[in-house]
Parts: sequence; structure tokens; C-alpha cells
Amino acid sequence: ELIANGVLIHDPDRLDIRGVLTCGKDVEIDINVVIEGNVVLGDEVFIGANCFLNNCEIDNGTHIKPFSLIEDSIIGKKSFVGPYARIRPGTLIADNVQIGNFVEIKNSKIDSKCRINHLSFIGDSDLEEQVTVGAGTITCNHNGIEINRTVIGKGAYVGSGCNLIAPININHGSTIGAG
Repeated sequence: ELIANGVLIHDPDRLDIRGVLTCGKDVEIDINVVIEGNVVLGDEVFIGANCFLNNCEIDNGTHIKPFSLIEDSIIGKKSFVGPYARIRPGTLIADNVQIGNFVEIKNSKIDSKCRINHLSFIGDSDLEEQVTVGAGTITCNHNGIEINRTVIGKGAYVGSGCNLIAPININHGSTIGAG
């Protein structure tokens, strides 16, 4: 049925649908993809090889690169995720966002034009527009007793290798050096 409606599936024998998959126009799905729950793919979405999608929405023009996992989350238009990214429940990613390799995001709001490209953990955080997070940066959201939030203002730049210990609020336009 998907193929009849114009979805390009690289190998129908290596697509596992264990729920409901709804696709827009010009969707492409590579090999060894697993779909669980309700998954909605907008127009011109590409799902790379070996991805796992569970109860998520991926908007128009977004590219999910190979070996990425997306659960109970929403991803906006013209973004990319992965390869090897994990988007955990409660995450909202806006339009034109870059989520790169080995990035994990949990219960966070990532606003438009943010860039988190390498080896980072962003948990229980709110990133306003145009935030850049350097490689190896993590939000330390749990202090052993409770979970706290990190807020990063519009246009802030966080250098590589930073540990942001919540609760913390980084003002708009701030720059934090590496380490």
C-alpha cells in the first residue's frame, strides 16, 4: 500500500511495521527500518538504514540518518538527525535543526536553527533559536535526588566539552568557551 501511494522503499522485505505508518509525498525509506506505534512522516522525508521510529512525527524535508532512534518525539521541517542519534521521549525539535552523530536528547525543546552536531547529551533542557552546542557537551540534569532543567537563550554558543549543571540559565547571546 505504501509503495502504491508513492513511498520509495528500498527493500520491502527489510521494513518492519509494527504499528501505523502514515506518509506524505516523496518519502524514502532505506533498509532495516523498524516502525512501532503511530509514526507520521511528512513530505520528502528520508529515513536512513537501520533506524527505529516509535510514536513520532517527522515533518517535511527532514532527513533521519542511519542508525538513529526516535521515540515519542516530534521533529520539525528541514532538519536532520544522526547518524547514530537517539531522540528520547518528550523531545520537540523545531525547524532547520541539526542533530548530529552520537547525540542524545531527552525531554527537551530544541528551537529552530539550533546545532548540536557531535557527541552530546541534552536532557531536560530548553534551547531557544540559533543555539550552538559544541562536541562533547552535556547537560547534567540529575543531582541524585531530582531532575532540573537547563535553559539556553537565543544565539548562545556553548563550546566543546562543557558540563552544564542544572538548574542553569544561559542568557541569550552568551558564549561559553570549550571545557
